[in-house]
Amino acid sequence: MAHVLQNAVLPVDRDPDLLPLYVDPETWTSIDEEAVRVTSLAQLGNILGRNRARILAGRRVSFGTYFNAFPASYWQHWTAVRDVTLTVRTEGAATILVYRSTGAGVRQRIETREVTGSATTTVDLVLDQYSDGGWIWFDIAADDTDATFEGATWSTEQEPVRHGKASIGITTYNKPDYCVATLRDLSAAEDLRDLIDRVYLIDQGTRLVADEDGYSDAAEALGDTLQVIRQPNLGGSGGFARAMMETLGRPDSDFVQLLDDDVRIEPESLRRSIVFGRYASTPTIVGAHMFDLLDRAKLHAWAEVVDDKPFMWRTLFQERMPHDFSVANLRQSPILHMRLDADYNGWWMCLIPVEVIRAVGLSLPAFIKWDDAEFCLRARDAGFPTVSLPGAALWHVSWVGKDDSIDWQAYFHARNRVVAGLLHSSAPRGGTLIRHSRRVDLKHLMMMQYYPVALRHRALRDVLSGPEHMLGNLATAMPDARALASSFPETVIHKDDGVPMRSRKGRQVFKWTRRHEFDSPTGLRLRFFTFSTLVAHWLHSPKPENVAVPEVEFGKGDAQWWRVPLYDSALVSAAGGSGKNIYTRDRARFRRMLLETMRLHWQLRRQWPRLSREYRAALPRLTSEQTWRRIFDGS
Repeated sequence: MAHVLQNAVLPVDRDPDLLPLYVDPETWTSIDEEAVRVTSLAQLGNILGRNRARILAGRRVSFGTYFNAFPASYWQHWTAVRDVTLTVRTEGAATILVYRSTGAGVRQRIETREVTGSATTTVDLVLDQYSDGGWIWFDIAADDTDATFEGATWSTEQEPVRHGKASIGITTYNKPDYCVATLRDLSAAEDLRDLIDRVYLIDQGTRLVADEDGYSDAAEALGDTLQVIRQPNLGGSGGFARAMMETLGRPDSDFVQLLDDDVRIEPESLRRSIVFGRYASTPTIVGAHMFDLLDRAKLHAWAEVVDDKPFMWRTLFQERMPHDFSVANLRQSPILHMRLDADYNGWWMCLIPVEVIRAVGLSLPAFIKWDDAEFCLRARDAGFPTVSLPGAALWHVSWVGKDDSIDWQAYFHARNRVVAGLLHSSAPRGGTLIRHSRRVDLKHLMMMQYYPVALRHRALRDVLSGPEHMLGNLATAMPDARALASSFPETVIHKDDGVPMRSRKGRQVFKWTRRHEFDSPTGLRLRFFTFSTLVAHWLHSPKPENVAVPEVEFGKGDAQWWRVPLYDSALVSAAGGSGKNIYTRDRARFRRMLLETMRLHWQLRRQWPRLSREYRAALPRLTSEQTWRRIFDGS
């Protein structure tokens, strides 16, 4: 019996921006940008359905794309599958060319077949040369008349290791429109139906998904598969923990597939994740990549890791991200042909085997931030790897246009990073984490951003109080953090109302050059700048005229921590472009907060060994099904 590992698919949405992720016209590499644009638009008109496309006479189209090439390296490395059959169905006279790549992105021809009429072409492939990386794909070149692509599959005769289904867990807070779109896409995906056991919609908001237009039709199409669960807002960790707990009670579910709410899905990606999880040699967390929902050809996350010494997350080769497939396709991007191993995957889309949950527990009660990374590190330490699978992705509202390091989320960024470090860092006293955390405080203080510093201080005090605080403030930390904003005038966004806000010295504009990105002080110059700025802010009060009216104005991209501190006050564009914030130096507040920063970080360093032992001892209880059940029952 043939088991389909991957279907060739075409975009659900008729969106020209999506086309480079699915098919590549032959003129892609042309230096004539207008030709590329015209060809792409014309190609969209030749999309005949989810699995059908017209290949114009004399033209060639490649399926060597993000969603349609086969990630051979990942299948060879993480599964025991070795024999794969590519099946391509066509109508008309055409030539089918099959290629592979190496881990360095070098293209090699595997097979060439000429076909006529209604043809089903099969090519047997062996996965034994892809240890370091590499994809397999096919091109179709039409002869002197149009040809039609009728679909393609990658399959194997080998039986999967697991046969269970997946339950999908969607956590939402006031994103009903996105959720209805996801439910609608799930109900329309026929290839997914046999793989899904339940769809858990954990609604923690005040704008209920059940009240949204279109919900009734989507719910009716899903039938008993859909289960809506209402609970107070316990953050992403509380919503996903609920989905995990519910899935543990489903005998037919071998996996829980976590999905964020503000996303658009590619249904084939969900199918691929579940199938890959079934074939993984050991129980494996299967993560998906993230494209930008508002710039849909742009990939933001490939494989993510946590560096142990500073204990901070990052994307591998993050200097190459985001990757824009409208500028460089898969075949033009050698780095995307490497096998990249991840430490964790974001919970925008992540498949977790129930075996892993039973072995290591549910989500940490962290509300948001670091819960996904901490869970995957916990699983890794127990022998369960995480794979960020190419060809499995969705579109998520990206962090472009946001700055959650200076809003209420600063509390969770600070607290949860330190907690995760206490739980998993192998570096003595957290390595450079504490020093880096202190630097973050100093930068905010010099920038006159006192609200995030207050939140970060609260976070450190909570960490120092011991692990029990994570259960005690799970439902209250977020509203408390938001309420604190009223004490800090810089948190007010002054909306554009037709009367332009002005500063005394005008807007400071910096020419956008390569140096602009890297002109921050380093080495001895950094130390002198930091020391002299801290002393100046400690000794000098702002001039009254700079308190009454902002001294200067900065665009968001120019408001860097080594520029803003040179002034008494600054008018800075908000991250989302909705208005402006006014930052004003407050000497008394600066002095209090600077002393508190030094005290808290000194205490954290001194008590790190003891705190680490306490948090590690408490982890099994904090993440147990029994603890989470009491939280849900109590809420």
